[in-house]
Amino acid sequence: MKILVLSTLVPFVHGGAEELYEHLVLNLRRQGHEAEGMRLPFSWNPPERLIDEMLIARQIRLWNVDRVIALKFPAYMVPWHDKVLWVLHQFRQAYDLLDAGQSHIEQDTAGQRILGAIRAGDALAFSEARRIYTNAPITSRRLKHYNGFDSEVLRPPLNDPELFAGGEDGGYILASGRVNAGKRQSLLIKALRHAPGLRLIIAGPPDAPADEQALRRLAAEEAVEDRLTLDLRFLPRAELAALVNDALAVAYLPYDEDSLGYCTMEAFQAAKPMITATDAGGVLDVVRDGENGYVVPPEPESLAAAMRAVAADRTRARVMGMAGQEAMAALRLDWPSTIKRLVS
Repeated sequence: MKILVLSTLVPFVHGGAEELYEHLVLNLRRQGHEAEGMRLPFSWNPPERLIDEMLIARQIRLWNVDRVIALKFPAYMVPWHDKVLWVLHQFRQAYDLLDAGQSHIEQDTAGQRILGAIRAGDALAFSEARRIYTNAPITSRRLKHYNGFDSEVLRPPLNDPELFAGGEDGGYILASGRVNAGKRQSLLIKALRHAPGLRLIIAGPPDAPADEQALRRLAAEEAVEDRLTLDLRFLPRAELAALVNDALAVAYLPYDEDSLGYCTMEAFQAAKPMITATDAGGVLDVVRDGENGYVVPPEPESLAAAMRAVAADRTRARVMGMAGQEAMAALRLDWPSTIKRLVS
């Protein structure tokens, strides 16, 4: 089968969605399909640009393709008669983030026009799909609540699980993944001031120079620069895996994440306990407070208490990490079965 994978491209931004896109194409080929990927350049600023982005997607004409698998807004709007959606998320600024007061779309006449166009475009794209999968239960719930469409959950597998073999802890808390306000690495820097003696490594690419500048400025303000390592770049998989394998614990604090998050999956594969927040969203589908990690309010003092607890009892931390590894294994996530569902 000739399969085209569609997603979006934000220049110089690389995170979990980009990893999924690349590994989906790779694993389709491994399963014997002819697979290609196509990413549509995407920008959401200014908001008025969103209408142009949707029109561009709708005007694309494909040929010589058997099936399209589309992942993200507005790429899933490209028309095709045999299209399967694997929705990583809608354009959340038009839905739940709007309700939460975190959207960049103004609530004026122009903003209402943009919101109406997004929702109409989504309704058309979802109605055209042969099948709709999502990456997590929370994504399916949003899809049903805001758009009225049913879907099936298809969690992405972990890429390169063999790299995350675990190891002795190096005495540091690791926060990996993309760096931006929504991932809230700043809370961990503030927490570090209340966790004397502990070390924190934040490793991952910032979405914009301002994200890096904000963390460095905050580290100086909190006077924790001597216990903080900021490795702010896209790390090769082997380097990232080494950091995870040697961590005492992994901290991941996204706001209302759509999925488990690769950071969570990597940590549990390596048998490392997780520290996360009560409003982390899909991460909470697998992280259990006191069982395989700590789930605390998104406040510096609460996070510091969790960091101190994991450092104070290394034996318990190892037991939690093993419980996390078991939780991951129970999900039975692998690429061959994932591909089978997407092409059926």
